[in-house]
Amino acid sequence: MENLRIHFRHRQQADWPLDAGVHRLVRGPGGTLEIGGAVQGALLAQFCVDDRGLWLQVAGGVHGIHVNGRPVLRMALLRAGDAVYADGVELLIRGVAARPAPAALQGPATPPDEDDPRIVLRGIGGAWHGRSFPLARACEVGDAPGADIRIDSPGIAARLWRQGDRVVLADLGSAEGILVNGVAVREALLSAGDQVAFGPQWRFVVEVPWQAQQPAGDEAAEDEDDEAVRPPPPLQAAKRWPWLLLAALLLGAALNALLLFGVG
Repeated sequence: MENLRIHFRHRQQADWPLDAGVHRLVRGPGGTLEIGGAVQGALLAQFCVDDRGLWLQVAGGVHGIHVNGRPVLRMALLRAGDAVYADGVELLIRGVAARPAPAALQGPATPPDEDDPRIVLRGIGGAWHGRSFPLARACEVGDAPGADIRIDSPGIAARLWRQGDRVVLADLGSAEGILVNGVAVREALLSAGDQVAFGPQWRFVVEVPWQAQQPAGDEAAEDEDDEAVRPPPPLQAAKRWPWLLLAALLLGAALNALLLFGVG
């Protein structure tokens, strides 16, 4: 979770680094959206950074907070590349810039004997949400009729193919570039868990089954179905068990004594 920062899409203010701790998102006195550790105003939500990751916590009674276009009512686990919509403002969670693609960008894809259909590009936003596209061969993305992943928006054209356990992304002339973990790129070498956004709506995550990756933002934003990813519950209930057992034993002893006294 290092080097994450919040980027205001329309540059309402400078990027805000997400260091460990709590970062309040408020509506300031002038009606503008502000973020900080101690900013004053009407609390909308707060970003919490700890050793488990980056959490978005929505203030009680606040509605209209979205992650990747999906409503969040209470809490969501975020990752680099997620888009948070709050109070009419879009915030991007930016991570470290993706590594440049190798020099042999136009080289062949992974040989057939090394293909693995489990390496996929899975949709986490837009019309392809939940759909997985295997990357066993080169995959074309765009609005062309023959595109493997059809994006119904002009000015988007890209190609992805495998190189071992990695995926090469090449922008073929998209109007605004492509976002990888919230950072605009023209070419990149992707790893498991990298999030790719083609335009504001179509979001995908690279999945390599044998490589660890953080849960995607869409999995964390299922508040409406009560499937939101939440921090582990405290261990207070487990700590109460010995006391409950002791109380039960004392109660049993008291009842036994009462019965013996009554018989006597």
